[in-house]
Amino acid sequence: MTARSSIGAAQLDRALGDWQQGRESAYRSLGGALRTLVLDGRVPVQTRLPSERELAAALGVSRTTVAAAYELLRAEGFLASRRGAGSWTALPAGRPMPVAGLSPFPTDGGGVIDLGVAALSAPEPWISEAMAAAVAELPSYTRTHGDFPFGLQVLRQAVADRFTRRGLPTGPEQVMVTAGAAGALSLLLRLSGPAERIAVESPSYANALQAIRFGGARAVPVPLAEDGWQLDAWSRTLREAAPALAYVIPDFQNPTGLLMPEQQRQELVALARATGTQLIVDETMAELSLEPDGPPAPRPLAAFDRTGSVITIGSAGKTFWGGLRIGWIRARPELIRRLAADRSSMDVCSPVVEQLAVRHLLAEALPELLAFQRRRVREQRDALVAAVRQELPGWTFRVPGGGLSLWVRTDDAGPGGSALATAAERFGVWIGSGPRFGVDGVLERFVRLPYAQPPEVSREAVRRLAAAAAGGPSASVPGEFSLL
Repeated sequence: MTARSSIGAAQLDRALGDWQQGRESAYRSLGGALRTLVLDGRVPVQTRLPSERELAAALGVSRTTVAAAYELLRAEGFLASRRGAGSWTALPAGRPMPVAGLSPFPTDGGGVIDLGVAALSAPEPWISEAMAAAVAELPSYTRTHGDFPFGLQVLRQAVADRFTRRGLPTGPEQVMVTAGAAGALSLLLRLSGPAERIAVESPSYANALQAIRFGGARAVPVPLAEDGWQLDAWSRTLREAAPALAYVIPDFQNPTGLLMPEQQRQELVALARATGTQLIVDETMAELSLEPDGPPAPRPLAAFDRTGSVITIGSAGKTFWGGLRIGWIRARPELIRRLAADRSSMDVCSPVVEQLAVRHLLAEALPELLAFQRRRVREQRDALVAAVRQELPGWTFRVPGGGLSLWVRTDDAGPGGSALATAAERFGVWIGSGPRFGVDGVLERFVRLPYAQPPEVSREAVRRLAAAAAGGPSASVPGEFSLL
């Protein structure tokens, strides 16, 4: 194993913060702080660290202290070194790597509360009304073969119009309808070859990371700071790792809920253009802003692109209902034509009735439906936040201004994310542990808690999580909290 990126002494000093605390010897404190940075994903695995001399100068300690800390990490398996190549972060041998994304808990799971999937129940009566309108329009299409690889023209136009209203002028020739955002990403990953590098945020969407693994590509993590994207880290990764693609979620990022400001959007597009990296932008959460009195939403990231190198993924799944399974890609017209031709070996096209239903929702019901969705998600978010603060006061998180989930750091004294997820299932709660949202088995102190359930269900789920974290005996689970 060798380094795939690096971190400078000044940046590592900032990341370490106030590391020298308590009565522990300086080298042990420094080693422990560096270990935490690795396990929390703030310094990725296979990152080359500064030399002992450089880090000692930045931290204002002796070189002996840094050398002893590095030696401690090597002994624990968190650092690897080779003469002439320096030292880079690692994980101890035998540590399990994430191998799966997140799937819904089986619907025959009795009283299990599903906090694994960040997806809402259908907003009614809008979904049923849209399906009825779609069926009424269906005769206009039944005289055809029913295969529309680009998607129905009326839906492509509705999606293009929505981009235009959000500040990104778009024509229907720039839009392709897909089988949800997952189908869109699967198609786009074909743009990279086997073993190609793809830069991703850390943490990132678990199922996207799984799709990258299944496609044979190598995800290169770029850590998210507590308050957002670190453009210096992105610059270093794009220059040093030279990834062909980068997958980012700038709008209420999944799982953290972070929102990228416009200035950073502009800078990231410029970085990608300078390094020849194509950006795949996941906008599936973009419509779920929960702060009615907040600042205006940033323009889509592609609004800062002048070369057609930014590809945007969208979906009806989070905004409306996942059961529709309709998504889309916005890209330059020649790429849309290529993707539509490639699609014949995958799923050919998306269902006609569902496309017509989404067209109805976008063109005729969107303002009222969005207001309803945002009100109920905001209520659900606030209920989950209050429950976690009451039942698990040692857990820390920031309250996101949108999206569907809390990214929570658990108490250091309790079980890590993977152990907690296993224990929680015995108490009738299904959650996503932190390593599922990372690349190298890190993020073990984290869990993702969606606020996609009604308030009373979330409160019960948190009570069960508190019992699981405390290590008490599992209890019977009431069936009334099943998803069905």
